[in-house]
Amino acid sequence: MNSHKFSDLKNQVQEIIDLMAKKDFIEANFKLLDACEYLDEVLDFSEKDSDLIEISKYKVLLHQLEQKINLALNL
Repeated sequence: MNSHKFSDLKNQVQEIIDLMAKKDFIEANFKLLDACEYLDEVLDFSEKDSDLIEISKYKVLLHQLEQKINLALNL
């Protein structure tokens, strides 16, 4: 796994955070779903322990963002 995949993921997460800051929670939710799908794809092709550790960090972060979005959308 190269750092390009994690760089893309980092950019997606930053975009979600930016949308949340603009109070555009619906679009942030759509971007979150895309990021979760992307993370699952990365997980499917990862073999190194260091990649799995990085993936787990992103999973926790995306879960936290999901909770905040759902709270804002009253879901």
